[in-house]
Amino acid sequence: MLSTTSFQMLSVAIAWQMYALTKDAFSLGFVGLAQFAPMVLLTFVVGHVADRFDRRRIVFLCQIIEGGIAVLLLLGNLAGWLGREQILVAAAILGACRAFEGPSSSALLPQLVPKAILQQAVAWSMSVGQTSQILGPALGGLLISLGPAFVYITAAIALLVAGTLSFLIRMERIIRKIEPVTIRSIFMGLVFVYRHKVILGTISLDLFAVLLGGATALLPIFAQDILHTGPWGLGLMRTAPAVGALMMSIIFAYFPLKKAYGPTLFGALAVFGLATMIFALSTNLVVSLVALLITGASDVVSVVIRTSLVQLQTPDEMRGRVSAVNSLFIGTSNQLGEFESGMLAGFVGAVPAVFIGGIGTIAVAGLWMYLFPSLRRLQSLTEDIQEKKPA
Repeated sequence: MLSTTSFQMLSVAIAWQMYALTKDAFSLGFVGLAQFAPMVLLTFVVGHVADRFDRRRIVFLCQIIEGGIAVLLLLGNLAGWLGREQILVAAAILGACRAFEGPSSSALLPQLVPKAILQQAVAWSMSVGQTSQILGPALGGLLISLGPAFVYITAAIALLVAGTLSFLIRMERIIRKIEPVTIRSIFMGLVFVYRHKVILGTISLDLFAVLLGGATALLPIFAQDILHTGPWGLGLMRTAPAVGALMMSIIFAYFPLKKAYGPTLFGALAVFGLATMIFALSTNLVVSLVALLITGASDVVSVVIRTSLVQLQTPDEMRGRVSAVNSLFIGTSNQLGEFESGMLAGFVGAVPAVFIGGIGTIAVAGLWMYLFPSLRRLQSLTEDIQEKKPA
């Protein structure tokens, strides 16, 4: 929670300071690219590292380096030498650290809790993530009003504490067989996903459902031109999915799903699509907020099932590489989903674009039920479902 909240705070501060320095929208775009590009470029290296070395130490090192970047941003801000190039380099290093930290942290979780309660652990992890998504930008915006230095000081302290806590984690030591570094071993995660149809269906379902169903990029249009609420309404709409996700993840933590995982997964996607369509057609802020809250809640249902399934059906020696592939798919779907929404809205308008996206999500769910029948019939996360795709 400390790490993710700090990253969100730093992202807000970096974007704010970049625009304050340059007054250039393209520079803001480059900040986003600098954070996103390392995840794509380092995906397969990250996975191999997470499977080869102590994942706890990887998380620790990433958080300490991120804290160091926050300190450098603070010094640059106070000394007056922080400029466009320095901000872009800092954003790229933060993106690279998050690229290593995410898959390593995900692959670490099954080593810390018994399989029987992994679903609850994933749900708690999701609740922490959603809380960070809410607190981070809000806290970052509040501290920026006092000055960027306050953001950098707070983030640096939080990240150093997070790193210390990660270092103090105690767990049973696992002796892994050290594979030689080869092209085959680096890309083995992708090969593993391709050959196991249930995992392939699970990860690709997230990619295409989010790619078509995301409306986040178009929320400013709805706030200004459709709901006529202004910035305060936009803030509420950006927060609503995270609130819904937080509520549902806490419910999942206390009342984990026991059976019918496949039907529940596809049912949640259908609800997500329907709620997206309702949001597209709504001209009332309350209805729109409820619809967005439902999209966040239904998304968590599918995310908890998908994450638990991938972790439990992947051998420990492959979890880092498979988690890296999963992170790539999720990150790509979020970024491309915003691009797709913007392009489609440019051609047909915001309301039709979001409505079509909701229909697309439901269509993808139906198609995946046909293409991956073993995923549709899934009743248990630990049953033997390693149905392999021919090499």
